[in-house]
Amino acid sequence: MDNISRIRNLSIIAHIDAGKTSCTEGLLFYSGLSHRYGNIDEGTTTMDFLPDERARGITIAAAAATIPWKDHEIHLIDTPGHIDFTAEVERSLRAIEGAIVIFSAVEGVEAQSEKVWRQADKYQVAKIAFINKMDRIGASFSDTLAQINAKFDGCALPLQLPVGLESDFHAIIDVLNAELISFSGEHNEEVMRQPLNPEQAELQQLAYEQVLEKVGNFSEEIAMHYLEGGSPDPELLKSEIRRLCIARKLVPVFLGSAKSNLGIQPLADAAIDFLPSPLDVPAYKAFLAHNGEETEVAADPDAPLAGFIFKINASTSADLFFMRIYAGTITPNMQLVNARNKQKLRSRHIYKIYAKNTEQIDSAGPGDIVGLTGLKDCGIGDSICEAKRVLLFEKISFPEPVISMVVEPRFNKDKDKLDEALDLICREDQTLKRSTAEHTGQRLVSGMGELHLEVSLKRLQDDFNVDVRLGEPRVAYRETLAGPQQSRVLFSKVLGDTELYAEVDIKFSTLPRDGEPFIIKNSCRDSQMPKALVAAAEQALYDGLRTGGLKGYPMIYVGAEIMELKYSQETTTPGAVAGAVLEAIEQALQKAGTILLEPLMNLEILCPEESVGEISTYLQPRRAIIRDIEHLGIMRKILCDVPLAEMFGFGKALPKLSGGRASFSLEPSGYQEIDENIERKGY
Repeated sequence: MDNISRIRNLSIIAHIDAGKTSCTEGLLFYSGLSHRYGNIDEGTTTMDFLPDERARGITIAAAAATIPWKDHEIHLIDTPGHIDFTAEVERSLRAIEGAIVIFSAVEGVEAQSEKVWRQADKYQVAKIAFINKMDRIGASFSDTLAQINAKFDGCALPLQLPVGLESDFHAIIDVLNAELISFSGEHNEEVMRQPLNPEQAELQQLAYEQVLEKVGNFSEEIAMHYLEGGSPDPELLKSEIRRLCIARKLVPVFLGSAKSNLGIQPLADAAIDFLPSPLDVPAYKAFLAHNGEETEVAADPDAPLAGFIFKINASTSADLFFMRIYAGTITPNMQLVNARNKQKLRSRHIYKIYAKNTEQIDSAGPGDIVGLTGLKDCGIGDSICEAKRVLLFEKISFPEPVISMVVEPRFNKDKDKLDEALDLICREDQTLKRSTAEHTGQRLVSGMGELHLEVSLKRLQDDFNVDVRLGEPRVAYRETLAGPQQSRVLFSKVLGDTELYAEVDIKFSTLPRDGEPFIIKNSCRDSQMPKALVAAAEQALYDGLRTGGLKGYPMIYVGAEIMELKYSQETTTPGAVAGAVLEAIEQALQKAGTILLEPLMNLEILCPEESVGEISTYLQPRRAIIRDIEHLGIMRKILCDVPLAEMFGFGKALPKLSGGRASFSLEPSGYQEIDENIERKGY
């Protein structure tokens, strides 16, 4: 698109089952991209196109679509709500400026709602909110609004009010324009605006004054009008709300029912009106690849190309790379560079993306989200540039997997086929890790939860036709250093006629258990040192620490600083440096010792009041620590920390404890030291 100001890069984020996909289907339908309104229950959704998504009625993989809307172009990403697929949300948020956060009017602000809100804040993404399911029994606009304000620092700015409650909900009051919005047609495709009746006008006026008061807290012009008892110019008020939304000081709130086709068109209008274009946000930060110096990247189509790969659809034939373009213009067969490894690339084809369908295009510029084919040795988090200005954007950090499963081919002839398929699905999803069990040599795949592994490994059969045997889920335990240690190692060996030499001095430290899993620094002051040797040392540190500690589990929360690296032009190779580093790691482990860690989970249970006692009794012997019990109307929310090892089978036990009326959310929240006497349920 030529006019960057008319681009909106948006993600739809929410707790599972809040209505993200239904809202997206509505946007596709009303924009004219889809000729029928996709239905989750019927398995006819456009964005949830994977067989497992349609069978389960949930979003598993983030899907993208380019949607035309009133002379604008919306690049929309529909993301999963289940915590096991949180990486899909994380990398999608990296590519956008705005988000629509969906809340259920029945359940209110749920656990994953808070998680995705905080993720959006992390990437400085502006937000509008949509309170969905207004026609459901138990729906409450006011209660949900109060929860949003309570959880997120009073930021909610309601610009709509409902007309009718629960099954009687049928129209919307537009607070800014003092109009009644109603809908008609087979799919409520016709939006009608009418004057308010006296009762509705009274509600609107009260809400309008509250809007003026709240906006006035951040805007002198609006405050002046409010204090003088007048009404500001409508365009001034709208522009101030837009400014404050983009600055993430206020979050405009809208409402409707996606399943009943109510409120979707005004929501799309609001996304255009209040969420930022790529020109409305500060210049993006990046680092010059040759010296690490920080620089800014403006949305200029004439600048050298700078893009960021945030998702891959991997394939045995040709991978499709999803790239957000920050600067420059890309064309087919353009000469490019991967800033991570300095490898030269060519973009064979460029595509606009419509869920599982694509449309080949001739060029794309700043703000566009496109699909590319033909790139070699590229991964999620890679920066793609022109050689004249090679930049590195900040990489995406992903949580460590907490659960593992043995995966073996049913027939020996499929070993290579299985390895190829595992490599492919791990390339797509950075929270999937494959490894080899130390004592048995079996293939292990680790992920974020039972559902994550179940869905990912089902693809081996469905997509790659590999018949596999799966072991029972196991906890992915970790080790960390018991204390800081410094190792100096001389590596000197003769292999045949070849003499190998390297000498390293490495300082190891322990890291906080709620931060980065590894921090590797190079403090060598020798500016003449070959870059290949430094890279070999850093890679050996990373690989060696992940391989395992004294008890056979991968290490975590370890810092490593290369204080000195001595080399010889004739006898030092990258392999010799790696050998010295691995000896230094082993020396540090032996001297400092290690501590065994187990994954800790944040468990939230929503249940009736009468079930609290039974559920608490069930959790007590399972080492759960209940932090709080919140009152949500007739329901209670139990908040607790519990080791993952104690959670196997909980999903089956909870319905029996609550008469089928409870639900729960389980989210990794770091690691804790484990008593050596407790039985380990891992590899």
